[in-house]
This record gives sequence, structure tokens and C-alpha cells, in this order.
Amino acid sequence: MDAHAPAERRVAVGVGTHADVHVAAALDHLGRLLGTHAYPTTAAGYAALLRWAGRFGVVERIGIEGTGSDGAGLARWLCARGLELVVRRAAVKARTQAANQLHALVLTAPEELRTRLRRLSAAQLVATAAAFRPRRPLTTPTAATQWALKSVATRSRQLSAEIEALDAHLGQLVATAAPALVAVKGVGTDTAATLLVTAGDNPDRLRSEAAFAHLCGVAPIPASSGRTVRHRLNRGGDRQANRALHLLAVRRMGWDPATRAYTARRIAEGKSTPEILRCLKRSIARELYPLLAHNPTLPPPTLGTGGSRSEPATDPPSGERRSPAGPERSAGPRPQAGLTAAGGGALETSLSTPRVA
Repeated sequence: MDAHAPAERRVAVGVGTHADVHVAAALDHLGRLLGTHAYPTTAAGYAALLRWAGRFGVVERIGIEGTGSDGAGLARWLCARGLELVVRRAAVKARTQAANQLHALVLTAPEELRTRLRRLSAAQLVATAAAFRPRRPLTTPTAATQWALKSVATRSRQLSAEIEALDAHLGQLVATAAPALVAVKGVGTDTAATLLVTAGDNPDRLRSEAAFAHLCGVAPIPASSGRTVRHRLNRGGDRQANRALHLLAVRRMGWDPATRAYTARRIAEGKSTPEILRCLKRSIARELYPLLAHNPTLPPPTLGTGGSRSEPATDPPSGERRSPAGPERSAGPRPQAGLTAAGGGALETSLSTPRVA
């Protein structure tokens, strides 16, 4: 990435396609032009295009001209490498924006229409608004509002159909690439695809479980002061992978009995929900790491020299408090003592008693 580019800057790329050369333009989230470049229509050229765009920040979406003709090769190459996931996220975001627009239109609608629509659920509102047949010409506020609601609801339905089609295709790809990963209870297509993309883009960070935890931003950061020993959330790492682990942890807090018991115990000890989630995310990263590191479809892990900043050379200091849901600090790979294969890596009953090293 460009040394002057903010780590979290979102980048959109537009590609003008031709028979022998594609021309790419990168824009930031404000629509400002970051740069343009031309690349040959070969696999090496596609890879160079993606690396070039990544210099400016996080590539959020890629628009390709003529995906049924000159752009077909590039579109296939990007989809084969998980870029379809980016398209899905963009569609989900656009559908959320459409839902917000519908609710905003209801708030400002004429009283009769607002009374009719205000208590409908999101799905009911989309169905009702899509069925409107406003009278033309649109000479009244009610007719104009109905037309606007119908337009947004129709767009929401189209996006839902697009998301369903992408999910079906993406589900097949993920199930083929990582059957063991999607077999873990609670790991859906979106979570698995996100982690596969993160792992595939960073094979050097799969050299150890601790390095993978740092990559996902779930390794705890010491934040002690005086006699207070504590750790804080890690706000670095790949935020999409962090989001995937976070959602999985939240879901397990709702349906997994062992995780719920662990949560209740830590709350009784005075831990906050963010602190508990931090431990759970660290535990999930430890659980899923072998399934990614040993996946034959991903590049093999690369070993660095001179040690790793995420793996101290020394053992953790004595007296360090650990929980099976995740260590209080990251200190290299450890046995997966707090996890079982049943229930998608549910926490064992040993959670009932805190362990002290």
C-alpha cells in the first residue's frame, strides 16, 4: 500500500475494457481520482491491476465495462479470487440504504399514507410499496410519494434477488474450497468467504496461530496502568475478518450453551461485554486457524526470519491469567485446550473455573 495512503481508505476502481489493454481508474470514497493506469489483458496484467489499486487503500468494489465481451476475462479472474464477495457487500449496503430511504419517505409522507405504512415491518413495507399504482400525472403529494416509494421498493427487491444469486454461487465456491470450514457450526458462507479471502491475501500471516490472530485484529493489546492489569481491543488488522469473527462470537453468545455459561461467569466477575467478546474472538481465531493454514486451496504459509512481532520468543510471564475463550495476551501458539469439535468448537466445561498459569 502507498505509504501516504490511509490504511482504512476505501477505494473504488472503474475499468474500461478493450481487446488488448484495460484502463483502470481508482477513486476514493469521496469520488476523487487517485490515479489511472493501463494493463494488458492477461492474468499477469489482472494481478498487476489489483496490486496497483491496493496501493491506494482497501479495494471496496470494482466496476467493469463490458463483462459480456472485452471485460469477461477480467470479471472471471476477479470472481475466481473472491472479489465477488466485494460485489455482494456492495449489494447488501445498497439494499440497506434503500430500506433507510423507504423509512425516511414514510416519515415525510402525507398523514393518511404515513398512518397506513408506519407500523409495517421492513419486508411488509417493501411489498406494499412495490404494489403501489400511483395515478398519473403526479399532481398530488400522495401520488408523488407513492411513486417514490414504489421506485425505492423495486430497487430493494432487485438487490435482494442479486444478493440471493450471489449467495448461491458463493456458497458453491466456498463449499468446494473449504468444506471443513463451512462444516463448523455457525460459520456461514459470508464468514467463510471473508476469512478465505483474508488468508489467501496474507499467506505470510498464516505461519502461526498468533500471527493469524494479529492479522484478524483479535490479539489483545496490553493496556495496564499502575496496579491495574487489563487488555484492550485490537483496532488493527483486517477489519472484514475481524467483523466475521465478531458476528460469529455474538451468535454463539445467543445459541451455544457453553459460551452462554462462560459469558455469565465473566459478567459475574465484572467483565464488560466488549472484554468478553475480545476473548471469544481470540478463541474462535485459534479454533479456525488450522482449517485455514492447512487448506490446500490457499497459498502455503511463508516463514519469516528473525521471529515475529506477534510471537514473543519467551514464554508468557508467570501469573498471567488465561481463559479457555482466549488468552489475556498473545504469546505464540498454544494447545487448543478450551475447545471441542462438537457444537462448532464450543467451550468445554472447564470454563467454570478460571485457570492461572
